[in-house]
Amino acid sequence: MSFGDPKNPYGQQQGGQPQQGGQPGYGYPPQGQPQGQPGYGYPQAPPVQPYGDGGWGGPPTTMPGGVTAARVMLYVIAGFQVIGAALMFLSAAAIDKAKEDPKLRDDLQFEDLADFSTSSVYGIGVLALLWGAVAIFLAIKFAKGGNGIRIATMVFAIITAILGIYPFVVVGLVHTVLAILIAVFVAKSDGGAWFNRPRH
Repeated sequence: MSFGDPKNPYGQQQGGQPQQGGQPGYGYPPQGQPQGQPGYGYPQAPPVQPYGDGGWGGPPTTMPGGVTAARVMLYVIAGFQVIGAALMFLSAAAIDKAKEDPKLRDDLQFEDLADFSTSSVYGIGVLALLWGAVAIFLAIKFAKGGNGIRIATMVFAIITAILGIYPFVVVGLVHTVLAILIAVFVAKSDGGAWFNRPRH
């Protein structure tokens, strides 16, 4: 009967009994050490903390992807506002010019359009420009702004989403989608960590 190689630590020991005392067998904790205590394997790591207070990463040093995307979307909204304002100004100018045309004065459809005040069309264009300027201001402040910029951006996004639904339903659909995404990205935890980070 063979008991295997006596020099092989993985083979069955002579005598057919496990080792007692001394060096423990393979895969077993040393005798006398209670179970549940780290002995073999990897050492235990400290608990992971997401940001600050001595966590592994500390406060974010670069703008998170969601916040960067929200910033780009603010610039896109500003671009749409400039285009919308330009269209309003051109429409108002076209209405003013058409009012002077004697051929159109007898046209009933044009009379309905001419009744619409051109000053109100210009006013909508100015409001569109101002709304775009607010979007640009917020986007610029993302780099160094604090929690106030975060809150202002969320308020801006909510109002933009509502205005996109009513009264500018078809034109404002893109605005609504962008505004909802901006609010979500800024409100997320990484957005909060970015805007609440310590400034030196």
